[in-house]
Amino acid sequence: MGLGAVPGRQHDFRQGLALAVRYARELACPRIHIMAGRVPEGADRVALAAEMEATFVENLRHAADVLAQEDMVGLLEPINTRITDPRYFLSTTQQAAAILKQVGRPNLKLQLDIFHCQIMEGNLTRTLETYFPLVGHVQIAQVPARQEPDSHGEVNFPYLFQQLELLGYTGYVGCEYTPRGDTVEGLGWLREYWQSRGLEPSGSTP
Repeated sequence: MGLGAVPGRQHDFRQGLALAVRYARELACPRIHIMAGRVPEGADRVALAAEMEATFVENLRHAADVLAQEDMVGLLEPINTRITDPRYFLSTTQQAAAILKQVGRPNLKLQLDIFHCQIMEGNLTRTLETYFPLVGHVQIAQVPARQEPDSHGEVNFPYLFQQLELLGYTGYVGCEYTPRGDTVEGLGWLREYWQSRGLEPSGSTP
């Protein structure tokens, strides 16, 4: 789950970043997710919070400098600690935004995963509006089963997609979910959304 905020592992973080940049360069991928890592097992999260944050800020400044040389963007993704990983250090959009402000580099952005955000915070409309200037990538999955956005769950994705359009989002939306069945059939929600918005390209699939 990364090393960005793990004290004492700065050298390992830099080695991992260098390798990630090599992969990204070969794949022509302009964005790299910089993972914060976990609170050490058995440690007190509150007691270590300041040290881990300082480590993360230090590593992110280094990463921003390295990525700037490649014209790449680093992404910070809050991951929920209620279901996915109780020990993950970066868990809310507010925490990520505060760290991005401390680092102060324009090529570091927020990777907003709706699945994690709904579990930790809810209030999705206001969260999108508040933190949209920081957003560099969006990911989706229905809550709580982490399946297709049209599966049974808490989140009204057609509404959220329209909000993203209204806010002017033009980037990719990553589908980070487990399909209920066949992957291509599971993309039927996308065809329905295109049709509802008059956006379906001719000859497109699914």
